Amino acid sequence: MKPLKSVPTHVVTGFLGSGKSQLIRHWIEQKPEHERWTILVNEFGQVGVDQALLGKTPGVHVQAVPGGCLCCQVATVFRSVLVQTLRRERPDRLLIEPSGLGHPAGLLEVLRSGDLADALTLQAVVAVLDPRRVADARVVAHDTFKQQLSVADAWVLSMTDLVRSDDRAVFERWRACQSQVPDVVIQSDHHGLPLSWLLDLAPRTPLAGARGGARPAEHALVARLPSEDVESFLPLAGPGTRREGQGLGYRSVSWCWHPDESFEEQGLHDWWQGLPSQCRGKGVMRTLAGWLVLPAGEQRERWGQWQQDSRLELIWPVDLPMDIDALSSALEACRVTK
Repeated sequence: MKPLKSVPTHVVTGFLGSGKSQLIRHWIEQKPEHERWTILVNEFGQVGVDQALLGKTPGVHVQAVPGGCLCCQVATVFRSVLVQTLRRERPDRLLIEPSGLGHPAGLLEVLRSGDLADALTLQAVVAVLDPRRVADARVVAHDTFKQQLSVADAWVLSMTDLVRSDDRAVFERWRACQSQVPDVVIQSDHHGLPLSWLLDLAPRTPLAGARGGARPAEHALVARLPSEDVESFLPLAGPGTRREGQGLGYRSVSWCWHPDESFEEQGLHDWWQGLPSQCRGKGVMRTLAGWLVLPAGEQRERWGQWQQDSRLELIWPVDLPMDIDALSSALEACRVTK
């Protein structure tokens, strides 16, 4: 078997709720039939919701690494996962989506080191940014948010069809104050971007990484992932499974339910609408009317490709009071009993 050589590798970074997975999903839909892709998705939460959101597509292997930030665990987790996945899948193209709380500087170091430097060709790093988020002082002050943007070669302004004129004005004022804005800044709406745009970006040069600065020295996590068993990264589905995590000023809670369990759709919608605005979440839930992707407030979408267990996760600042037991009880009330 020939060693892998110069596999085009795209890193798509961005803060919590920026729309990274949605953008990647649109690119997957445009994948050339003759190509094999591997998508490596890292999540701060514990159950790998993005794996479900990306669905199942012929010629695309999605490898989830939930439970923390691969950018800060590269020495013990990421390289092992990446090498094993590359050997098994032998992709023609690799896309990596780091956690929304992850600084990609450490990730870029690994991609350019050792044998991986020959096996992979690092393309332009893309940062996805929802322009509405710059109105949140907590977000723009977060070191990870700033570093994700500074390390990128191109910015994608996501969900621009949902941006109001006053939000746009706030964003333009913020942008005018930034000292490091890449030459490539493009707008994207719910239709995503053409795959040709991504492929036409110039490959990244080793010197470009100097803009990103050093990654955080510490990343306190409740859970650490084993490096010897890739398949063990995804927790087993089961009734009432709940996992929690904490790090970089945020907490998370993730739930997973057996695929036979269903939920009442309106109850889920009401539960979601009752969450604080500072809380970010996503999920794929089985309802009596079919599979439902959350959040559903901006785009109600049924997703029929997953059809496995229901998965849901929330992430919020540590100083925001959240009663996890009460949230779990409210979710249980939405579950349809047989």
